[in-house]
Amino acid sequence: MTNDNKKPKNKKPKFSPYWIYAGIIGIFLILNILGGSGFQDANPTTPSQFMNYLRDGDVEKVEIVNRREAKVYLTKEAESKDVHKKSKPTNFLPSATRLPNYTFEFGDLQNFEDDIAQIVNSENLDPKPRIEYKTEQNLWGDFLIGILPFILLIGVWIFIMRRMSGGAGGGAGGQIFNIGKSKAKLFDQNTEVKTTFKDVAGLEGAKEEVQEIVDFLKNPEKYTSLGGKIPKGALLVGPPGTGKTLLAKAVAGEAKVPFFSLSGSDFVEMFVGVGASRVRDLFKQAKEKSPAIIFIDEIDAIGRARGKNAMSGSNDERENTLNQLLTEMDGFGTNTNVIVLAATNRADILDKALMRAGRFDRQIFVDLPDVRERKEIFEVHLRPLKKAKGLDIDFLSKQTPGFSGADIANVCNEAALIAARQGKKSVDKQDFLDAVDRIVGGLEKKNKIITPDEKKAVAYHEAGHATVSWMLEHAAPLVKVTIVPRGRSLGAAWYLPEERLIVRPEQMLDEMCAALGGRAAEKVIFNKISTGALSDLEKVTKQARAMVTIYGLSDKVGNLTYYDSSGQSEYGFTKPYSEQTAELIDKEISSIIEEQYQRAISLLEANKDKLTQLAEVLLEKEVIFKDNLEKIFGKRPFKSNDTDTDEEE
Repeated sequence: MTNDNKKPKNKKPKFSPYWIYAGIIGIFLILNILGGSGFQDANPTTPSQFMNYLRDGDVEKVEIVNRREAKVYLTKEAESKDVHKKSKPTNFLPSATRLPNYTFEFGDLQNFEDDIAQIVNSENLDPKPRIEYKTEQNLWGDFLIGILPFILLIGVWIFIMRRMSGGAGGGAGGQIFNIGKSKAKLFDQNTEVKTTFKDVAGLEGAKEEVQEIVDFLKNPEKYTSLGGKIPKGALLVGPPGTGKTLLAKAVAGEAKVPFFSLSGSDFVEMFVGVGASRVRDLFKQAKEKSPAIIFIDEIDAIGRARGKNAMSGSNDERENTLNQLLTEMDGFGTNTNVIVLAATNRADILDKALMRAGRFDRQIFVDLPDVRERKEIFEVHLRPLKKAKGLDIDFLSKQTPGFSGADIANVCNEAALIAARQGKKSVDKQDFLDAVDRIVGGLEKKNKIITPDEKKAVAYHEAGHATVSWMLEHAAPLVKVTIVPRGRSLGAAWYLPEERLIVRPEQMLDEMCAALGGRAAEKVIFNKISTGALSDLEKVTKQARAMVTIYGLSDKVGNLTYYDSSGQSEYGFTKPYSEQTAELIDKEISSIIEEQYQRAISLLEANKDKLTQLAEVLLEKEVIFKDNLEKIFGKRPFKSNDTDTDEEE
């Protein structure tokens, strides 16, 4: 079927203002040439030749122009001489008078006049040649030359202001007078947007709420007949990469209403008052095209809580922009059939007035996908890839806990690149596992120079992690251990953490103990410690501090939390607890970490021979998997929720 509506549009060439500038310059040159007798094609000569013509009696008249140029007119008899055949000028001007035969410039006027008089007297010329004086002025040329500096100054000023205003909105495309226009990009029925809700995998709850908004704009009577009112706005909240902007693109593709899309930073400009002006213009355009949807990505650029920046003072441009946005969303001038969608990953810092009902009536949380949603996301991103037959998508979704939609898209793309690099015809399971390793750990650096002692220390460090995690019930199941340098690390251990909704203290303590297993192994084997445990120490310190100050899991500090979900404490210069409590918190954090460190040392001392055996295997193979640990330690006595965690080469 052919779509008759899609007719080729007659694209007229855009008019450029530079043609005006070229025209002005051309007129200036023409007038200058005309004023200077540019078409008077008289032959040039020299003063000495003129004197010879004068002695021969060939000169009828000499016209002295502006006391520096002489125009010579020959007699009719002289024009017929062979020597003067080329002296007849070509007259391009039909109404002009007689043109001179020769022209030349002379020096001092008095000397020139004396020379003529001397020749006339000595040769007894009769009739004597007439001498006339004339002053010529190029009025248009002088006028244009006089105003030329002003034209240049105005042109430079317009050029600079156009550059400063950048891509300001409006039909004029960036002119200084349109800098207050909205920079929103309009998507309507004439704009082809290929993203639909079918391209958004997972996010079932978020899609349902957003689809309802689209349905409301398409069929308002379905809801208004029951007394319902259209919601003013919906805020998409979630971590980066979870699909907030993608969901908005799907709305633009599904909705058959005008869709205005822009970023929060588009309101920010170097000129005062521009942000508020752009907000007004945006809502004005949306009202004219209502029903319509406005999407503001990264709204925290202008929606940050007001009055928290002590350095900016009362006249803050960002706050003025936010005030205008608040007024437009729910002021005296109500917006009928205009819905505002916004996205942010920093909802905690948004202004409370922006979050209240009547402005953003709904907050749609877009969380990290679970294992079922990750499978759906994999299916979307695997469509364009040439997959190997029998590729287990369930396995891939279980191997990527905590990955966002953007991370999964990156995994699929990286796997395709790895397969192409190796000359494969399709992307198989191992390519995806290598892609996950590449994204999580970084690129392998097999040519990195490392001494045998350092390699041995790294092997025992990683074997310590593997041993302790194998012995603890709540530690994450091991997948792979390697001593090949990756990224900034000299070795790495991969685990497959269980996806828990709540975490108990014993689970956190087991994870901390497993993280300290590397340093504990160095202490048990070499009786020395190194700087290689930096990332482990950073991880356990954050966990211990969260246990004490956020989750209230410390008996000494008690059931208290110093976490502020609104994010307002970020602007404070004081701690929410006293110095005595701060000292208690520090002691409790240190006590928790040291207790788990000693626990890891005890476990490794009890299994020192197995630790050594595992490290030797690791030194030999450089990469070991779950099967290698089972040969040394036996089957894990603890029940695991995941059974497909093996990774084989």
